[in-house]
Amino acid sequence: MKAFQVSAPQDYRLVDTEVPDAAPGEVLVRVAFAGICGSDMHIIHGDNAFVRFPRITGHEFAGLVEAVGEGVQGLAIGDRVCIDPVISCGHCYPCRIGRPNVCTALEVIGVHRNGGFEERVNVPAGNVHRLPEHLGLDAAALVEPYSIAANVLGRMQPHPGDRLLILGAGVIGLTILQVARALGIEDVTVSDVIDARLATARELGATRTLNGAEQDVEAEVAALTGGEGMPLIADAACVPALLPQMLRMASPAGRIGLLGFNPTPSDLVQLEVIKKELTLVGSRLNNRKFPEVIELMASGRLDPLALVSHRLPFDDMPGAIEMIDHHPERARKVLIQIGA
Repeated sequence: MKAFQVSAPQDYRLVDTEVPDAAPGEVLVRVAFAGICGSDMHIIHGDNAFVRFPRITGHEFAGLVEAVGEGVQGLAIGDRVCIDPVISCGHCYPCRIGRPNVCTALEVIGVHRNGGFEERVNVPAGNVHRLPEHLGLDAAALVEPYSIAANVLGRMQPHPGDRLLILGAGVIGLTILQVARALGIEDVTVSDVIDARLATARELGATRTLNGAEQDVEAEVAALTGGEGMPLIADAACVPALLPQMLRMASPAGRIGLLGFNPTPSDLVQLEVIKKELTLVGSRLNNRKFPEVIELMASGRLDPLALVSHRLPFDDMPGAIEMIDHHPERARKVLIQIGA
């Protein structure tokens, strides 16, 4: 069977590999669709500290159960499924308090073990989620990025009537926008420096957009809120230098959700945090958010296919990587069709 393997930074290609048997406690999934994520690009560039090479990447995927391993219950051959990539031990402190997405022995499918950019892949049965019949496998392949959005919003604990500012209108910013609207947050401002991205944000329900290259975002937020500041700020731009501005723009008792893995230090003015009693929360992967996102998609409150800019066959995978690398302005979410 075919697989997309990254053997070392900048060393990637389609390879032939053996079809695995369904391992005990696991199911063999025939992959239908998989999405290319920024995290996959970081692996290719050698910027992911967690990956072990060689690696078949891909953590956003959906398909059909092809075989069921020993001891697996509740899943059958032919089931339409998507896969939560978060594998946790169940015993460490984070797992014991209900935070398995930061398990001390965390593994991520497509990072620590082989992922969905192959025709068939073994995955733990507990990570497999059956899909409603009317939810397409192409849409279901994008449950994972929406689970990132659901997770950060859950960490920020919105209150009724809260306003939300999203910094960055890339894929994650747009998923946060869609999930926020689906959860009833009515006033959502999105900031970016690329007009095309802001136009997409408006199409997907942003109340207003701000171009940070042309407008003073901090002044606009102050005017909009009468100087009070934003109760909720989601950092989907993941630029450490923006943290001081986020502290200033946050309202007293505000919550700031941070998503970036950038190791560059940020300036944190403790006075801003303390005088407003701000809450800064990190958000990594997702904490059992797949059922919530699947329900939102099935109900029509999320439109994942609106994010897709390209659908390409598996054979074009290397070319897709080259396009994202050299012409990122053309690509929003690139969806790869691997099987039928």
